Amino acid sequence: MQTRPLRLTGAPCLRDGVLADTDLTLAEGRITDASPGAQEIDLSGYWLLPGIVDLHGDGFERHIRPRPGTPFEKTRALQLADAELASNGVTTAWFAQSWSWEGGARAPEEAVALLDARREIARRLLTDIRIQLRFETHLPEDHAALMRVVRAYHLDFLVFNNHLPEAAEIAETKPARFAGWAALNGYLPEELLAIVRAAQKAGPQVPDFLAAIAADLREAGVRMGSHDDGDAQTRAFFRGLGATICEFPTARAAAEAACRASEPVLMGAPNIVRGGSQSGNIAAMELLEEGLVSALVSDYYVPALLQAAWVIADARVQSFAQAWEMISTRPAAIMGLADRGCLVPGQRADLVVLNPETRRIEATLVQGRIAFASGLAAKRMLQAAVPLTAAAQ
Repeated sequence: MQTRPLRLTGAPCLRDGVLADTDLTLAEGRITDASPGAQEIDLSGYWLLPGIVDLHGDGFERHIRPRPGTPFEKTRALQLADAELASNGVTTAWFAQSWSWEGGARAPEEAVALLDARREIARRLLTDIRIQLRFETHLPEDHAALMRVVRAYHLDFLVFNNHLPEAAEIAETKPARFAGWAALNGYLPEELLAIVRAAQKAGPQVPDFLAAIAADLREAGVRMGSHDDGDAQTRAFFRGLGATICEFPTARAAAEAACRASEPVLMGAPNIVRGGSQSGNIAAMELLEEGLVSALVSDYYVPALLQAAWVIADARVQSFAQAWEMISTRPAAIMGLADRGCLVPGQRADLVVLNPETRRIEATLVQGRIAFASGLAAKRMLQAAVPLTAAAQ
């Protein structure tokens, strides 16, 4: 925490959806009211924004496996992914780790290994990294094992997936692609197909299983969502389980159904930046223009969060301030994080210093400490002896 209060002056500050000329005072890791004797740092020419809160990102996987079949040690990989977050303005993030019948990098034991690695280096991280489990629905035999992990690691976010229909379709219509998928996990195509067929046999058990495990997850205080909802019926099914976060709906009907029920809809920032879905699903900008998107997430590319805010502002769909709230204030509220997402007294001092001329982030502070700094903003802060995060020292 800071040993001396700091007052950041000269930079418009994002509050209540607008950039306003307001000084920001930091003390003991939090935003506070004006404090006499606070050391002043002139940040004229910059904007002060709440730190980004990313609810779903799997870009960390490239740090663990930069090439297929070439895994690296997880604690070091997590530290590299952590530095990437900080340099892109992300102060809180959920890494989306699969728990799947696929095996390989998505096997249950891989999820546990990642959780162990994160626990080992938690005190050395620059940012607040958490783990979101992406749980494949056709694994009824994993009920007890999953709940042991949820409780042991105090997990707070789980999303239900069902990739079996996609796997079966690819096996039938795109055998070369299916063979590549199998090879990624160390299988022959016929071996992966046998796994798919075995998982499909659990179909009759799945509704009762999901109802039972959802009840256990609710009791454990876990927020739940569903991934790739394709229609209103699917969204309604998961709503009935208490999985109220609609993540990456693949069709407008699912997003509309979620919004009618006042449920948050998460879409990928890369979808916004690239002008459409990389897998051919609905374009996020279309949903955003219709008011059907609650928040944006990094998905597979962390830099897309900042880029998407500018794309939205340049397209005049929303102001930059409103677009930024979709990657900071709104996701924090979705996850019930009452201590971050806004730059008001009492909140954690998680914030970003943005150069609007270059559109680059020049500093990221987590609980009032520097997690990343560059350019003139770095010079000003280091001259004022702003403390570094423990991992940066």
